[in-house]
Amino acid sequence: MKTIALIPARFGATRFPAKLLADLCGKPLITRTYLSTMDTGVFDRVMVVTDHEEIADVIRGEGGEVFLSQKEHQSGSDRIAEAAESLEADVIVNVQGDEPFQDRKSLSDLVKVFLDDKVEVASLMSPIKDPALIHNPNIVKVVTDKEGFSLYFSRYPIPYVRDEGAGVRHYRHIGIYAYRKPLLMAFTQWEKSPLEKAEMLEQLRILENGHSIRMVETDHQAVAIDVPEDLEKAIRYYKEQTSERD
Repeated sequence: MKTIALIPARFGATRFPAKLLADLCGKPLITRTYLSTMDTGVFDRVMVVTDHEEIADVIRGEGGEVFLSQKEHQSGSDRIAEAAESLEADVIVNVQGDEPFQDRKSLSDLVKVFLDDKVEVASLMSPIKDPALIHNPNIVKVVTDKEGFSLYFSRYPIPYVRDEGAGVRHYRHIGIYAYRKPLLMAFTQWEKSPLEKAEMLEQLRILENGHSIRMVETDHQAVAIDVPEDLEKAIRYYKEQTSERD
C-alpha cells in the first residue's frame, strides 16, 4: 500500500498573513511541519503543495519535494487533489501545513485502518477533557457508530446529554484526513452540500454524498497555528520538547 503525505501550503492567511514563513525557532513554520512529517517515517513520500515560490524555495532548501499549484483553490483538499491527480498512490494523507508537530503513532494508526477495504476516508479525533470546549463552536465535535465510522460532525455540542448516566464521551475532530485516491478525486468534484454550507465543515460533504469517515482515536494534542499568539505557544512547546530531549 503506497502512502503519500501532501501538505497544502497556501501563502495567504486572513488572520495571520504569511504565517507559514514565520520563524519557529530558527526555521519557517512550514519547514517544521515538513520535517516533522518526514521524521514520523510513516510515508513513502512527502510533498508540499503550494501556490508560492518562497514557500517552495524553503522546502527545496531542505531537500524536500514541492508541487506548485497552477489553479486557485478554495480548500486544502482541492489543492492536494491537483497534485494527487498525477501521483501513483493508494492512500493520500492531507497534513495541515500549520501544524508543525506531527505525531508518529497518530499518523501510523490513521494509515493502518486502510487495511480494511471498507475504509475510503479516515481522520483523527481526541477525547475532550475540558467541559468548556464542548460548547466552543471553534472546536468541531464528532459522533461515531460502534465501528468508529462517523455519524455527524458539528460545531454544536454533540451528543446533547440529557441523561448524565448514559456514559457518553465527547470527541474533538482533528483535521488530518486520509483518503483512498479515487475518493479524494471524487470528493473535490462534488458541489458544496447544504450541511457543509450551514456548519462551514467540508467533511459533511462526504457524509451527504453517502460515505462515512473512519475515525481514529488519539491522545495527541495537535498544535495548530491560526493567529500570532498561537506561534508563541508553539515556540514555548518546541523549547520544552527540545530541553526534555537534551
